[in-house]
Amino acid sequence: MKKEGEGMNTPIYETLKKHMKKGYSSFHTPGHKSSGFFPQDLLRYDLTELPDTDALYEASGVISKSEELLAKLFGAKKSLISAGGCTLAIQTMLMLAAKKGRKMLFARNSHRSAVLACALIGIEPLWLMPKDGGGFGGRVRSEDVEAALCNDPDISAVYLTSPNYYGEISDIGTIAEICHAHHALLLIDNAHGSHLAFLKEKLHPIRLGADMSACSLHKTLPVLTGGAALNIANEEMTVGAKEAMSVFGSTSPSYLVMSSIDLCREYLETAGADAYRRTEQTVSELKSMIRDAGLSQPTGCCDPLRICFCTSDSGVEGVDSQMAFFHRYGIEPEFCDGKNVVLICTPFNTEQDFSRVREAVEALGRNARTDECNSDVAENVLWMPRALMMPRKALFLPTETVPLQSALGRICAEIACPCPPGIPVIMPGEEIDKNVISLLLQDGRERVRVVLPDGLSESDIKTTKNLSNNTLFSKF
Repeated sequence: MKKEGEGMNTPIYETLKKHMKKGYSSFHTPGHKSSGFFPQDLLRYDLTELPDTDALYEASGVISKSEELLAKLFGAKKSLISAGGCTLAIQTMLMLAAKKGRKMLFARNSHRSAVLACALIGIEPLWLMPKDGGGFGGRVRSEDVEAALCNDPDISAVYLTSPNYYGEISDIGTIAEICHAHHALLLIDNAHGSHLAFLKEKLHPIRLGADMSACSLHKTLPVLTGGAALNIANEEMTVGAKEAMSVFGSTSPSYLVMSSIDLCREYLETAGADAYRRTEQTVSELKSMIRDAGLSQPTGCCDPLRICFCTSDSGVEGVDSQMAFFHRYGIEPEFCDGKNVVLICTPFNTEQDFSRVREAVEALGRNARTDECNSDVAENVLWMPRALMMPRKALFLPTETVPLQSALGRICAEIACPCPPGIPVIMPGEEIDKNVISLLLQDGRERVRVVLPDGLSESDIKTTKNLSNNTLFSKF
């Protein structure tokens, strides 16, 4: 280390320091909001697998005990700690579900990590489109799930994202009953909903009948980034769970991240749950204020701690304009899509943080034009291009990278998506059409990786002609 006063060539560290000096109110992940929740000496315990510290994938000591306590907290049969984020939990969940069958029904707004896991594991995905977004994300309807399961009895599992990035929660209870009646598993990407187990109404998917739930703990709970959990309610899926996680996980998991999960769990067992419920009340009052200001919000069952509303109702439109507006009020949002803004709230937001939101809403309310947001950004991202081959095949065939404008009609060989929210505009194996090109250009993309025509065999082309696509769900 250089002496004090000497210049440092540490771009990441220096950028983080500069950002913190701006003093923005954090309405983004992680849930601890850099609040000083963790013990000051935590960095001293950056250790590794030792005789007395246990090992994550062969846990039989302290890690095993911590996971037992975590399972009890979430009401699961088994909980697996992940120091590799929700991505590792999703990979493990799909690996376990694949034992039951490799044809699965996926909501089209699935995160890119799930799509890549399908390709790696060899899962055959069928896509189901969320509906009725009203300018936001939209939910998968229970009747569409039932129609898909009736249409194809070989579907072994249904995979949904709930809550979605805009906070909308699907009818997990009803969908779970439908899945189980058809002998299918219900898997939930609950990355943004770990806190739902600790609010006034228990909306966590494990409590509502899901078989497995991948939870990105760090997003909404006081856990270091990368801390997640796979909660398993189905006894059959607990068999071989650790082995499945070890296939994808690092052999050097962070003990700091795992310790932060332990600290968070103990907090939730004591004062934490009450703190989340108090924040729920504060956010409820803010949502009422937003409604009274004439700004559109998602309707129906939504995450009680996520604020989402349409700023274009008041003339604040475009990502740059949105960010400039909220920075003016000292707010760093989780996400702006050009029309809507997403704010993630936790007990670690201060009264000053919420006061800034009130000021921003008051300013927007003075210019509100309508009670309906005309945003179509979120729904258009969920386009359903024509499927031409399995994602796995497209990822591993010979490819080339071409200018986006010249890719019309080619087979995509990558997951192309804006992040956040990490939802693919197009999947590997799908045809690049005019709508896909338009959406990717809006995201600033200029080039895309496609399958080389020479890499296609006659059997690939024959399969292409036999694939179907409709408005309800799409094979592959």
